[in-house]
Amino acid sequence: MKLTPLDIRKQEFKRVMRGYDTVEVDTFMDVIANEFEEVLKSQKEMRDRLVELDVQLKDYRQIEKTLQQTLLQAQETTGKTYETARKEAELIVREAEQKGARIVEQAHDEHARVKNEIIQLTSRKETLIQQLRVVLSAELDLLKSLELGTAEGLVTPSPVGTGKAAIDLDAIAKTLDHDTTSQAH
Repeated sequence: MKLTPLDIRKQEFKRVMRGYDTVEVDTFMDVIANEFEEVLKSQKEMRDRLVELDVQLKDYRQIEKTLQQTLLQAQETTGKTYETARKEAELIVREAEQKGARIVEQAHDEHARVKNEIIQLTSRKETLIQQLRVVLSAELDLLKSLELGTAEGLVTPSPVGTGKAAIDLDAIAKTLDHDTTSQAH
């Protein structure tokens, strides 16, 4: 039987000669004591449960705080990583541009060097052609002298002659002219 404060207030005891029936009062007091003991026990269990829930709540709040800190650190790390990657990309692009500029400059230098070499070789070729013309002309003069049998060609030998047999001067001249024309283009 569950007692309420109202039941306790309304409880009436029979009167006996010297007052209340002691057995009835004692029995009622035992029931009240039992009920009160159960209330106290229940209250203690509730307090224990409340303490347990408070501990869990503190743990959950600590976990939440840790998660927030971890999230902030992850965001900072992501931001730093992004910034580092962006700077690295800029550095790579800058280095590539510098390397490209060096390659272009080297190509220009090489082009100028080759062009200069072609000019020098063309000049050397023209000089060689002129020298060959002089030598061949001297040889032709010697040949004509020999064919005519003139004594003056035999008296003073040509210092430039080679002493070789017939040379096709027209073919040599055409080849040299052809080489000069093809290199100029």
